Amino acid sequence: MSTVTSLVQSVDWLALAPPTVAAAVALVVLVADLFLPAARKPLLGWIATAGLALAALSLLPLLGEDRRTFCLPAHPDVCSYVADPFTLVIQFLVLGGALLTALLSIDTLKDHDLPSGEYWFLLLSSASGAALLPASRDLATLVIALEVASLPAFALVGLRRGDRLSSEAALKFFLSSVAATAVMLLGVSFLYAATGSLHLSQVAHALTALPEPRLATLASAGVALTLVGFAFKTAAAPFHFWVPDTYVGAPLPIAGYLSVVGKAVGFSGLILVTVQGFPTYANVWGPALAVLAALTMTVGNVAALRQDPRRAHSAVRLLAWSSVGQAGYLLVPIAAAGYTDDPAHAIGSTVAYALMYAAVNLGAFAVAALVARTRPANRITDYRGLYHQRPVVALALGFFLLCLAGLPPGIIGLFAKVTVFSVAVDAGLAWLAVIMAVNVVIALYYYLQWTTVLFRGAEEGAGEGAEDTEGAKAPEAAQKGQPSRARIPAPLATAIALATVLGIALSGAPQLVLRFASGALL
Repeated sequence: MSTVTSLVQSVDWLALAPPTVAAAVALVVLVADLFLPAARKPLLGWIATAGLALAALSLLPLLGEDRRTFCLPAHPDVCSYVADPFTLVIQFLVLGGALLTALLSIDTLKDHDLPSGEYWFLLLSSASGAALLPASRDLATLVIALEVASLPAFALVGLRRGDRLSSEAALKFFLSSVAATAVMLLGVSFLYAATGSLHLSQVAHALTALPEPRLATLASAGVALTLVGFAFKTAAAPFHFWVPDTYVGAPLPIAGYLSVVGKAVGFSGLILVTVQGFPTYANVWGPALAVLAALTMTVGNVAALRQDPRRAHSAVRLLAWSSVGQAGYLLVPIAAAGYTDDPAHAIGSTVAYALMYAAVNLGAFAVAALVARTRPANRITDYRGLYHQRPVVALALGFFLLCLAGLPPGIIGLFAKVTVFSVAVDAGLAWLAVIMAVNVVIALYYYLQWTTVLFRGAEEGAGEGAEDTEGAKAPEAAQKGQPSRARIPAPLATAIALATVLGIALSGAPQLVLRFASGALL
């Protein structure tokens, strides 16, 4: 009597809770938007914020466990969804970043008259995909999660209807991202043809002993094309060209979201495919990522250095180019993983650096969003004398910039850079460590230049330009001539406070960085 293998899988809903809660709340917001009158639309923002907080809290029951679901019946250890320490840390970063973005967005929607229902649905949908990606352990789920995180972001960038910059940014972001996705899908199809599987563990095993040379060539092409797709998502040079214009054209909270959550998605996917899917090809992707890291940090920092402080949107452009430079630092440990016998330990430095970067970079965007309420051109010169107008806010921004620069009192930024530097040295990438050191020095100039502007005396005429030269209109308060000392909206103040507290807490306990950097998350 033959036995029939059951194809019915048991689903671990607790493990799936973080992305599922975010997706469910997105649907709730979409339906509620149909029934709420216009005067009650702000309620949608608080529902979305509560949903993201609930999704983040759903991580707590998963701590200390390694849960799996959607596993192959014949191979219980081969699963499509794994909630391990790596997954939980990235999901915390993603959902925490989305929560801060939501707090930044509540008043931005009112200032720019953005459609509430569409905005919150798209943000929650993107956060759901971003939370799904680090748990994905097969190439199909990885690509789907990546697109669920990316597609709503295109619409969010272009949501300021009638704004030329916004439409241009969304189109550029969409076209370049679609091209990168097509390249990645071609690479995934090559890998499936060569290995006969989409699960990362089985792909890794099959790549060790391909039966024919032709399959080995096909697999090599698949590995290269897949890496190109993820290089775009991480804004690695030369696939970074979309970043500055996209950040300038997007609503400021979405620019911050892309700089943190978008990067977390790209880097977590890159870590999974290289360390878990393609360890056999470490001699290929290791040197390739090392070159990309050197190129990315150099291009980003040199471009940030050349920003004119008097140019419209120069503050956002500097943060955009800075994020490209920071992406180069984040690539260093992943490249080093290709040179070590224990790659799982090397990527801990990338995760630790990403946690630091997420907190302080979103904090910087929060202060930029506050300044943009009265100075919509958002030039760096518009921050002149901020300390005399809002001393606490100026100190917070100065702290964020010093963390990004790696200078005290931003101890967490210093420790994060040291751990990345030491990983490169330990892997024998002394040349990459030297390039990183040079770039850190370059970055010191523009971070300190912006910091010193905060504490200079207010410049006459600095408040001119309530009407942006690019066509963006100031909020109603600025148009009526209200002083820049107007009360800070509570959600925006909360976002700045949370980012500041998190940055100070991490700076007070830098051993957390060392723990992440030395631990094997995968």
